[in-house]
Amino acid sequence: MGDFDHSSDDTFEDSKDVKSQDSKQEFSEDEETLIARMFSLVGERWTLIAGRIPGRTAEEIEKYWTSKYSSSSE
Repeated sequence: MGDFDHSSDDTFEDSKDVKSQDSKQEFSEDEETLIARMFSLVGERWTLIAGRIPGRTAEEIEKYWTSKYSSSSE
């Protein structure tokens, strides 16, 4: 009973590390709402928007916005 195969745990830890890297790309619903509101107020001033979202860079926000709303661009 004491002998467990730890390879599944190692795989879990590896996938957890990958997820933490990918999670930086994903935005929460609150972040998405804030980005949309800020964009409507200040436009493409990504640095200003990023200043309102801790841990996010202007580049991340711009990439998110263009990937999500590129088809609706003017």
